[in-house]
Amino acid sequence: KSIPASIEEAANHSQIPHPGQRFPLSTQRVISSIPRGDDDDDETAPLSNATDTNNKPSFSVPHHQPTHHPRWQYPSEQQFYNAMRKKGYRPPVESIPSVLQIHNAVNERSWVQLCKWEKELHDNQDPKLVKFVGRPKDLSPRAWWNSRILMTQEPFDRHDWYVEDADGGEARRYVIDFYEGKEKTGDISSA
Repeated sequence: KSIPASIEEAANHSQIPHPGQRFPLSTQRVISSIPRGDDDDDETAPLSNATDTNNKPSFSVPHHQPTHHPRWQYPSEQQFYNAMRKKGYRPPVESIPSVLQIHNAVNERSWVQLCKWEKELHDNQDPKLVKFVGRPKDLSPRAWWNSRILMTQEPFDRHDWYVEDADGGEARRYVIDFYEGKEKTGDISSA
C-alpha cells in the first residue's frame, strides 16, 4: 500500500535526486488553477492557526510557494518522489510522472466541487484557498465511521483545506478524504 505525500509535504523536499535513483525526474513545478487567499506576505513563516490583531485566523504562505503568485503551485516530480521516500515508501520511480498527474487532477477536481459548495452554501462566488494541511494519519469522523463501523476501506490521505470567507469572516475548513480507485475490468474501449 502506498500513501502519496501531500502537496505541502512534497514541496518541502529537495529537488535533488534520491541517492541511488536511476531514473531522472522533472524538477519543473506546475501552477494549479486554485487561487490563493490572503496571507500576511511573510514567506518564511510556518503555517499556523495564529490570530491577527482583529482576532481572525492568520495564515502564512509556505516558504516553497512563490510569494506573490495568485495561484498555488504543485510539487515537482522529484519533490513528490523524495517526500514518499522520506515517509518510508518505495514507489517505482518510473511511475511518479503518472502518479503526480493523477494527484494534481484529483486536487483540481476537488477544488471544482468545493467551489460549488462555496457558491451554493455561502454565496461565495470567488473562493480562494488560504491554507491546506495534509493529514494522512488522521481519520475524519466520516472515514472513522465508514472504516470502523461499516467496515469499508480507509482513505490513504486526508487534506484539510481552509477557504477564505467572502465576507471577511473566519476561514472555512473542508475535510477531504482521498481513497484508492478501483481498477476497471473488461474491455478498455468501454472506459
